[in-house]
Amino acid sequence: MSAPRLETRLRSATQEVVIGHDTRFCLIGERINPTGRRIFQEQLRAGDLSAIERDVQAQVEGGADVLDVNMGVPLTDEADLLAKAITMVQKLTDKPICIDSSVVEALEAGLAVYQGRALVNSITAEDERMAQILPLVKKYDAAIIALPNDEDEIPMEVEKRIELTRKIIRVATTEYGIAQADIVIDPLAMPIGADGTVALTFFETVRRIRDEFGVNMTCGASNVSFGMPSRHALGAGFLPMAMQAGLTSAIMDTRTPQIVEAVKAADLLLGHDEWGGAWIAAHRARQAATA
Repeated sequence: MSAPRLETRLRSATQEVVIGHDTRFCLIGERINPTGRRIFQEQLRAGDLSAIERDVQAQVEGGADVLDVNMGVPLTDEADLLAKAITMVQKLTDKPICIDSSVVEALEAGLAVYQGRALVNSITAEDERMAQILPLVKKYDAAIIALPNDEDEIPMEVEKRIELTRKIIRVATTEYGIAQADIVIDPLAMPIGADGTVALTFFETVRRIRDEFGVNMTCGASNVSFGMPSRHALGAGFLPMAMQAGLTSAIMDTRTPQIVEAVKAADLLLGHDEWGGAWIAAHRARQAATA
């Protein structure tokens, strides 16, 4: 028998977003992130946060429901920078925020200034990592993204990912009192160019997690197409297939209409867009923009 399918609720000061198996797919805009962006890194080191405003606007206009905010810049005070960025983003949009850092102090600084119910990105199944971050998640009543890998490796087998998912859920719920609905698993999307079987492994992992635990799931959608040509076409094929398997959100660049439209089409075809309301509204918005 399948587990009950859970809902993860995120909030800004004024808006709630529900990630769930029976609702529209949640698009988490990934662009507010200096990784691989040399000029943006230099601006942030100099205390110039102006590029964040452009990134927020582009991600929201593209259809982001939630905004991932990462300020991982070497040689900066990441905690201070992340707190400033989150404060700024909250003034620019009412979308909920996914607070993204590998630095515990930065996560706490971000959670402390955030007005609402955040998604924290992320933990692994490593005991030390869970012990550092899960108390913060509980303290600030947040939800958490969790990756089923441990100190040994990123497991390539479905069974090992399920085993580590089970461990994360057990520890988070029994030791830290976090609701199972607030655990969002990242089933580990890997580059298809390195191994032609990774997408099949991913889809099977997603199905198993949905059926056995009922939790919501997310992934870094662009990982799959890394190193391959026509990346947008691959993304537009991958996400609807993942949605059919049970994926309920993705961290992605919502400036790519080809992928966003593929997700919206899948929402309609999977019965998550009643009477095609969102599909028709998006079509009309495009018509108005080109008129």
